[in-house]
Amino acid sequence: MEEASPRERAGLSRPRFLARKRDAWFLALAASIVALDQLSKWVIRATVERGDVWPADWPARIVHITNSGAAFGLLQGSGPLLVIVSIIGMAAILIYLFNPEFAHPLMRAGLAFMLGGAVGNLVDRIRNGEVVDFIKLPNWPAFNVADSAITIGVLLLVWALLTDTTGKDTESTAEKS
Repeated sequence: MEEASPRERAGLSRPRFLARKRDAWFLALAASIVALDQLSKWVIRATVERGDVWPADWPARIVHITNSGAAFGLLQGSGPLLVIVSIIGMAAILIYLFNPEFAHPLMRAGLAFMLGGAVGNLVDRIRNGEVVDFIKLPNWPAFNVADSAITIGVLLLVWALLTDTTGKDTESTAEKS
């Protein structure tokens, strides 16, 4: 007869969300995005004076701009609120990341991109009270690696949902035919 674990003896059930070894690559992806984001912002702070643009005559340019608000300059000066919202968002992403319903790699990759981007910008908000943006395209606000990762993550998640990567509708479609 198998002996009960300490959790079982204490009357505790198994946790619903577990990080497993196979989840490591999603966390590694998120950590890589944070590292790339922080490295790129460090390079910009070290090499480009605030307000400078390089090269001046190209459509895509490197700039050194800081943003104390959210995406596209909204909510300027709302740092504490954005920190709280970021932490809540990261907690939600982690819950979904380890939820079996979101087991498809494309969905989980999207969540990992979003998590890495959220952490990257959160580090800046906590450390400096503002985020460094440095990629400037014509007719578009300046952005950074973290912003790009969040956007890519959302697009991957939407794509996964629209292409029905869960297989749930495939079964019901087969039953109807």
